[in-house]
Amino acid sequence: MHGEMVEIDEPTTQTEPDDFDSFWAATLADTATFPLDVRVEESSTRLSTVAVYDVSFRGFGGDRVNAWLRVPRGATTPLPGIVQFTGYGHGRGHALRDLLWASAGYAHLVVDARGQGHGATDDEYSGGPSAGSFLTRGLRSRYEYYYRRVFADGVRAAAALRSIEDVDAASVGVVGASQGGGIALAIAGLVSDLAFVVVQAPFLCELNRASDLSLEHPYALLREYAATRRLDAVAAFDTLRYFDGVNHAKRASAPALLSTGLVDGITPPATVLPAFSAYAGRKQIVLWSHNGHEAGGELDDENALAFAASVLAVRETRAAHNAAARTQEPTTTRAAHR
Repeated sequence: MHGEMVEIDEPTTQTEPDDFDSFWAATLADTATFPLDVRVEESSTRLSTVAVYDVSFRGFGGDRVNAWLRVPRGATTPLPGIVQFTGYGHGRGHALRDLLWASAGYAHLVVDARGQGHGATDDEYSGGPSAGSFLTRGLRSRYEYYYRRVFADGVRAAAALRSIEDVDAASVGVVGASQGGGIALAIAGLVSDLAFVVVQAPFLCELNRASDLSLEHPYALLREYAATRRLDAVAAFDTLRYFDGVNHAKRASAPALLSTGLVDGITPPATVLPAFSAYAGRKQIVLWSHNGHEAGGELDDENALAFAASVLAVRETRAAHNAAARTQEPTTTRAAHR
């Protein structure tokens, strides 16, 4: 594994609402009342080793959410899968944008963050005044907050990938950097049976003090919101407790690999390390002493590929062992009764 791996115990100052679990259970139950309705259509590209599909499914509120699915051509199925969430201001991008995971043998689903960047998914909810961008959209209420919709979309994205033919539903993980890392952490807490989680420099963590720790956007938007809407600040920071990666990490159980740059001014390590410490499942973190928000860059990619492969290999070994044990049980039982 590239980079510095260390043991960390960084306590959080974030608090957890008493109705955190019931709020998310109700949100996901409401979303589940809409049929998933996955649609898959192959896109015409000149790629010879990777096939690209235009995918959509119904997310929060029954809204149609768009994604790209990339799969290796001619690979033996079923394929392990990975759902990727994008950085702040970005959507799924161009069909040819990211071929890494498909080239490594995965069914790779890249999901729009609704309303953002080069995506194809709208976000038509207002949620009242904001400081001009997604982080503060709907912040006056946990029911109206932008990331309620995005996190619900992410849960549905994992279900959509698992529903696709030739994908091994038991071998689906999530990955993301920055905003995508924050979303991946949340999905890890909301989906109990993911195979693995890979998170780089996650956004949306330790949100009660993120705007004090970072002077850069997007976290600076929280300060702008509180400064201009003085009477709404308490309610806004209460809303953020339901979406903080720290509180979601406490509920995550899949093996996880995190990384962060120690001179990151966008998602400072003092926001990332409490989320890692809170993570309930088996976990590793890689620190990049001289790097900012890019963290380990391509070396993080190498680490991610190696980590996912090792986790899936262990799962396959355990599955084979359990299958062998089950086939032997009837013989043992019959012998005991002779």
